[in-house]
Amino acid sequence: MEENLEKNEVSEEVDRLVEEAESTSVEEIAKEASIAEAQEKERIAQDKYLRLFAEFENYRTRSAKEQLELINTANGKLLEKLAEVKDNFDRAFAEENKTGDLAAFEKGIKLIQEQFNKVLSDFGLETIDPSGEAFDPNMHEALMKQPSENVEEGKIIQVYQKGYKIKNKLLKTAKVIVSSGVSA
Repeated sequence: MEENLEKNEVSEEVDRLVEEAESTSVEEIAKEASIAEAQEKERIAQDKYLRLFAEFENYRTRSAKEQLELINTANGKLLEKLAEVKDNFDRAFAEENKTGDLAAFEKGIKLIQEQFNKVLSDFGLETIDPSGEAFDPNMHEALMKQPSENVEEGKIIQVYQKGYKIKNKLLKTAKVIVSSGVSA
């Protein structure tokens, strides 16, 4: 009897599934299949996006590290050349080189100054010496205005401190005194 009950339950379940299958149209099955397909495509696209994002983050990190290494290498080369200049200063002021000959000492210091200037220019440092030029607030810092009989208004009379730029990028403005024209 129990066996018949189970057969009846199974039979009823089979009948229910058959009815359900018959009532489900081909369009509904296709729709469910296309939804599943779309979900799979979305999962694949999401996976590609995450991989691409991770690759980009790795690239950014690697690029930043390489850029820092490049800067450190460039600084290393500059410091190596500046160390040579320092060594020459140390030799110039060494006790065994103190002879009392000021002309020879001055000549040695001038040679060191030339070496120093060459190192700076080799690494791209340019001096801004605007003597006689028109005042430009982007390149110069006016310390004061001064009347002048010889220099027209707005022109630089005197350079108090030179300015510097590196490869057309301003590092330090030149400090200047500007003409206010003929005094009244």
